[in-house]
Amino acid sequence: MAFYCRFLTLSSLLLPLFLTAMIEHSFSALVKQQPLVLKYHNGDLLKGNITVNLIWYGHFSPVQRSIIVDFVHSLSFSRTPPPSAASWWRTTAMYHGAGGSSTLVVGKQILDENYSFGKNLKSYDLKALASKSGRGNSVNVILTATDVAVDGFCMSCGSHGSVSGRTRITYTWVGNSESQCPGQCAWPFHQPVYGPQTPPLVAPNGDVGIDGMIINLATVLAGAVTNPFKNGYFQGPAAAPLEAVSACTGIFGSGSYPGYPGQVLVDKITGASYNAHGVNGRKYLLPAMWNPQTNQCSTLV
Repeated sequence: MAFYCRFLTLSSLLLPLFLTAMIEHSFSALVKQQPLVLKYHNGDLLKGNITVNLIWYGHFSPVQRSIIVDFVHSLSFSRTPPPSAASWWRTTAMYHGAGGSSTLVVGKQILDENYSFGKNLKSYDLKALASKSGRGNSVNVILTATDVAVDGFCMSCGSHGSVSGRTRITYTWVGNSESQCPGQCAWPFHQPVYGPQTPPLVAPNGDVGIDGMIINLATVLAGAVTNPFKNGYFQGPAAAPLEAVSACTGIFGSGSYPGYPGQVLVDKITGASYNAHGVNGRKYLLPAMWNPQTNQCSTLV
């Protein structure tokens, strides 16, 4: 039996909202963020040392792979300047459950550049790919290249799920949307399909597709540890839940509103936008995460 959870694209969430975006902005200084509650459904969370196995499906350059590997390392590396990717990840430790925090460690990396399941993947293909790597207290991350189509891609930018067996497999999937739907899955580094057409931000690692994948990978990783088996933290129906980050879609900095990511940091040399420091001098733009202590979506800046 499998559990499969997708999060909606930003554009699908913005469509009913963008007509009022500018009105909301006019009153944003007067309106406080309303409390948001993700109910805990008493299920298991992923805690302790978690091995993150990376399955590269299709062609990724060494530079592209290093950006994502560095991101996973950054989530549990505390010796980076603030605001840091690690401080963003520490919010997951506030979610109840035995074991306290979740420390991510990069494990196996599998390169599948021969498209062993073809270039059009179904949900059962993702489960089969996930089964190629580790079990137990691990998350198997499937990353699909620009020329790989996945069922529901663009309506959804990523997903996480689990497969039952002697030991449960927890996995996530994120695709590179650069040539398929950057307006849905690489915003705010690309103009959105719907809503206010504000200029896109400059990607901090110089790759719109990969920097978009970082945002979506952050989203599904947070969902995988706080709601791995569809009985953790979420709001709404279990089959289509709002989770730790997907409940805060489109928020990257203070003062955000539909179509505007909020105030973020800007690199003085490159002009790139970011809100988190990582290992090896990396910079990333990470989405807001729901904070259980404040019942609000919290940003790093």
